[in-house]
Amino acid sequence: MLAAKSLNLAVGDIKVRLGEGVTIGNLKISTDSALQMNTFFYKDRDGRSAFRIDSFSDVLSGKVKADDFKDKIVLIGLTASALDPTKVTPISPAMPSVLTEAHAVSSILQEHFFVSPTWAWIVELVVFLVVAAYLIALLPQLKAGMGAIVSASLVALLLIVHVVLMTGQGMWLQLMLPMVLLVVGHVLLVTKRFAVTERGKEVSDASSAANARMLGLAFQGQGQLDMAFDYFRKVPLDNTVMDNLYNLGLDFERKRQFNKAESVFRYMADFDPKFRDLETRLNRAKQMSETVMLGGGSGGRTNTSILEGGSVEKPMLGRYQIEKELGKGAMGVVYLGKDPKIGRVVAIKTMALAQEFEADELVEVKERFFREAETAGRLSHPNIVTIYDAGEEHDLCYIAMELLKGKDLAPYVKPGNLLPQDKAVSVIARVADALGYAHKQHIVHRDIKPANIMYEPESDQVKVADFGIARITDSSKTKTGMVLGTPSYMSPEQLSGKKVDGQSDLFSLAVSLYQLLCGKLPFEGDSMAQLMFRIANEPAPDIRTINPEVSPGLVAFLDKALAKEADQRYQGGDEFAAALRAAFANPASAAPAGDVDISL
Repeated sequence: MLAAKSLNLAVGDIKVRLGEGVTIGNLKISTDSALQMNTFFYKDRDGRSAFRIDSFSDVLSGKVKADDFKDKIVLIGLTASALDPTKVTPISPAMPSVLTEAHAVSSILQEHFFVSPTWAWIVELVVFLVVAAYLIALLPQLKAGMGAIVSASLVALLLIVHVVLMTGQGMWLQLMLPMVLLVVGHVLLVTKRFAVTERGKEVSDASSAANARMLGLAFQGQGQLDMAFDYFRKVPLDNTVMDNLYNLGLDFERKRQFNKAESVFRYMADFDPKFRDLETRLNRAKQMSETVMLGGGSGGRTNTSILEGGSVEKPMLGRYQIEKELGKGAMGVVYLGKDPKIGRVVAIKTMALAQEFEADELVEVKERFFREAETAGRLSHPNIVTIYDAGEEHDLCYIAMELLKGKDLAPYVKPGNLLPQDKAVSVIARVADALGYAHKQHIVHRDIKPANIMYEPESDQVKVADFGIARITDSSKTKTGMVLGTPSYMSPEQLSGKKVDGQSDLFSLAVSLYQLLCGKLPFEGDSMAQLMFRIANEPAPDIRTINPEVSPGLVAFLDKALAKEADQRYQGGDEFAAALRAAFANPASAAPAGDVDISL
């Protein structure tokens, strides 16, 4: 009525459209089905109210002139909250009723109001169902990061649509309910997923720990104590695992590997230093690990003793005095020894054959050991390690050999630490010369690999080690089930059990050259069966895909040297060495000499 009076309109000019809205002259007021209008509220600007407010007493006293209200709608009402109940509006938590009415009248006159269309409930229901479908069907399929991005994007989209419709179109859709559902649903689903994942992880960890413990026990039962220790360390420590580790430490002690026993006991002490007699065991293992002990695990005597004052009397092995331990091999320990009579310093390789072979095989294995050692001792070549002596002491068999300053080639097969190509070719060519010499003496190495090729960079000295050792063990099964030899370097005929000759050594040497040139083995597999199949049937990958700097001449050389059939390879160490040097000297060569067929 106020809006109509201000426009000089009568009651007859007010038309009501039930369920749709009201018209006042040319003004259209959109309402909901109950004829309720959603008023637009005007914000204050620069600290001033959107509408002029004057005190009634100022008007009455004349401070405010009556002319100020000419041609204006003037509303009179209470503004003190103690005298008139206030209302909550979008711009004020406590707005006087008269001011609320002013906003309403202005909204009508300027047709500023928010409209909730009759079809709004349909849109709101559709949006709600879409959000629910997203939470039920799509969100569980997404990864956590992607789910968070999609959910945040939907929340932002709902907010933007809501604001744009209200400010730009004056249209009010209830989109906050779907937004709340989206946020709450996402949080609940992520919380549930986290809880389920954590529970699954706990179950998985428990299962992995149980498997690791069983594998540790299995390896310990086979005598592979290092592998057992690796698996036991993957299991969370408790009293049961501590018992397993304690027994493992005792097994290391029985094998006189006191440094490893010390490592086990020290690992246990970090968890519970008061476990059984752990402190005593740890101190004893530490003391004994600093003392050179000889002999196997049969309980035989040793000739090492601790003298008064804690000094150690150096043990003797045959006629050699043991100075210190140099390292460990697959079946024994290598010591630095000295012949007191002539002052010769030697490397002594021991083999605890009694621990590795059954009693019915032991006699035959020992006979073969001394026969092969004698045969290898006859080799005299500048690139073959010289063997001086062989013998048996306590339950150890040993070979005294030339002491070398250099180390094996194993560190030089790792990417980033490769030898220069000329060095690698030079080393392998000299090894081929040595193998050619040995093969003419009817001696086959059987275990050529970088670890058995000694190299001293300063003097550029190359030596082939361990001649005859592989032959001692290749046809016998050890007590521990240990795999002797290195399958990755074996030739197809060696893997198939055929008679092995010098061709097999040259194949292994070609594998070693391939690895030295690119840092990767030519044949690899996830299992022993897969590895054997690839060695026997599949050609080696093109080395240039790994190291493009390898010349075509060397590629062609490797193709022939790694042929599956022995008669298609180089037929001797001398031919192998000559062809290798020629391939390196002529890098552009596409094929080794003798492989090109020229027809007219």
